[in-house]
Amino acid sequence: MTDSFAALKRNRTEGFDKLTQSLNKLNTKTSGPGPDDRFWKPEVDKAGNGYAVIRFLPESNGEDVPFVRIWDHGFQGPGGWYIENSLTTLGQKDPVSEYNSMLWNSGIESNKDKARKQKRRLSFISNIYVVKDPANPDNEGKVFLYKYGKKIFDKLNEAMNPQFEDEKPVNPFDLWEGADFKLKIRNVEGYRNYDKSELDVPAPLFDEDGELEAVWQSQYALNDFVDPSNFKTFEELQAKLNRVLGLDGSNVSTTAEDDSFEQVAAPSIPEKQMESAPIIQDDDDDGSLDFFKKLAEE
Repeated sequence: MTDSFAALKRNRTEGFDKLTQSLNKLNTKTSGPGPDDRFWKPEVDKAGNGYAVIRFLPESNGEDVPFVRIWDHGFQGPGGWYIENSLTTLGQKDPVSEYNSMLWNSGIESNKDKARKQKRRLSFISNIYVVKDPANPDNEGKVFLYKYGKKIFDKLNEAMNPQFEDEKPVNPFDLWEGADFKLKIRNVEGYRNYDKSELDVPAPLFDEDGELEAVWQSQYALNDFVDPSNFKTFEELQAKLNRVLGLDGSNVSTTAEDDSFEQVAAPSIPEKQMESAPIIQDDDDDGSLDFFKKLAEE
């Protein structure tokens, strides 16, 4: 057993504390890579239903937490498509967020509608071990990256921060005391729904530490996805936003009569519950940005 892997096992409690602290920071606050063979995606049948069992893996060697959080945008305007990671991922100002804030704060409903259509989308990337994949059995027993949305992340967060005192916190990212995640996908009103997904009973992924270490050593680095060098600058994003929306640098209208720009909305998830905030969060799954990219390439 290598020293770094032994440290992972020995410091599980401390690692769990750091993880919950990171989650709490995210919870108190109110993209990414293109498709490649490192990423696993669940498949659905013709009815839109799917099932798989995966195991979320711990932080990779040299990293602090077992996931990265990414904000992105995907929408269409008169000048084409805007499909970019948001600089808010790095805690920096982003031109789309600033423009959406101006639209929202104008108090005009048509402007608010435009901001909704250009909202940023939240997703996460983690390493996973595929336990069962009926649609693609060749994936079983392998380590992949998995990009998923807020709904799945919330289920992991709930396991680590249970609401009731008779529930024991579970770290779903732990190799020894974590649990398999049963991914259950349904087609609800034409959209993927993950509400039935759940964690199984906590148990080691394998009984032998040697097998666990082999899995851990196979994990991919996550920090690259949030490396500032992989993001466009504010100026580059601003130029693209101006081109896509046909903006000339003038201020957002503050009168209801001024509706010179009509946003063309990209196909997206239903606007079921929109927050009253300048920047609106999307609860969609991991597939919508890829859908935007395919449309943009057509």
